[in-house]
Amino acid sequence: MNKLKPLVIGDLEIVKPIIQGGMGVGISLHKLAGAVAKAGGMGIISSAQIGFMEPDFTTNFVEANLRAIRREMKAAREISPEGAIGFNIMVASRHYDMWVKEAVKAGADIIISGAGLPVSLPDHVKAAYEEMKAAGLPLPKRRIKMAPIVSSAKSASVICRMWDRKAHTAPDLVVIEGPLAGGHLGFSKEQLTAYGADTEDVPATYHKDEYDEEIKKIIQVVKEYGEKYGKHIPVVTAGGIYTHEDVLHQLELGAEGVQVATRFVTTKECDASEAYKESYIKACKEDIVITQSPVGMPGRAILNPFLSQIKEGIRPAIKSCFQCLEKCDIRTIPYCITQALVNAATGDVDNALLFCGSNAYRAERMETVDEVMDALMGI
Repeated sequence: MNKLKPLVIGDLEIVKPIIQGGMGVGISLHKLAGAVAKAGGMGIISSAQIGFMEPDFTTNFVEANLRAIRREMKAAREISPEGAIGFNIMVASRHYDMWVKEAVKAGADIIISGAGLPVSLPDHVKAAYEEMKAAGLPLPKRRIKMAPIVSSAKSASVICRMWDRKAHTAPDLVVIEGPLAGGHLGFSKEQLTAYGADTEDVPATYHKDEYDEEIKKIIQVVKEYGEKYGKHIPVVTAGGIYTHEDVLHQLELGAEGVQVATRFVTTKECDASEAYKESYIKACKEDIVITQSPVGMPGRAILNPFLSQIKEGIRPAIKSCFQCLEKCDIRTIPYCITQALVNAATGDVDNALLFCGSNAYRAERMETVDEVMDALMGI
């Protein structure tokens, strides 16, 4: 048995240094996050269009999402009352400030934020506490932790510098998301090509050593700001982490934990539809492709009839706008990403965007969260 050290984020200790990555729409909700937290890791709920199951989602999506944030957090806590549970909230989402504030009020332990630079995250968290005080609501015993997602030393430096200058603070945790991750990626097409992360034979073509050096540079940037604020800021890595050996390699680089998403999709506890899970199990290596999101960001997904149709220039009908992303024009986008991701979550996989990590094809069977945690821990 390999004994990995707990992940310590200030006064928050994660017994097993594994964070389950946030996956939206509707892939990581209370069942998965609660189960991972109960197993000793950190469970993360994705706030992305989290209210898609609410009856008034299409007509009152803001309130539907706010209700769902509260509901999913409460349900996750019922599964793991003492476990570490938080939210992944995308900077690119419209009403970002509202989702952050609601997550704070719902009692989250942490907010992990990417898909853009979360420059305003500290301000929104502070505003949430002020609103709670003004309303006479009890404040949480433990201050919520804030964790930006970065992909380069440059983005880590920008975030830390902006938080230092504007909010006089530093991150509590930094998540480094590499080129092998699923969903939206923090890299341009050219960068993915340079790292060998855009071929049908990933991770065989992946220039691992080159990105390992970038990870070390990011850790050094974070260390400098930790020293300035007199606190230790742990770094966890994400993207393409599937086995215990992958975990050990990241720790050797200086990370203190890992964030894993794809491996948890094919678990019984995952909130996704069975059809979505089966799409991972059936996928071959060559089925995993880089696609372009309607908002202009590269993403990794499973090639299916939907993506084939998009590649041919066929535009699905867009029935309504969910106002999910800041930079999205319904008149010019090739498809509605919310509808495509909701289709994935609900099982309409032929008409869905099936986001996945580079190792999705390695899934061969359904597992439990406990089995996945044990495998990652080397137990």
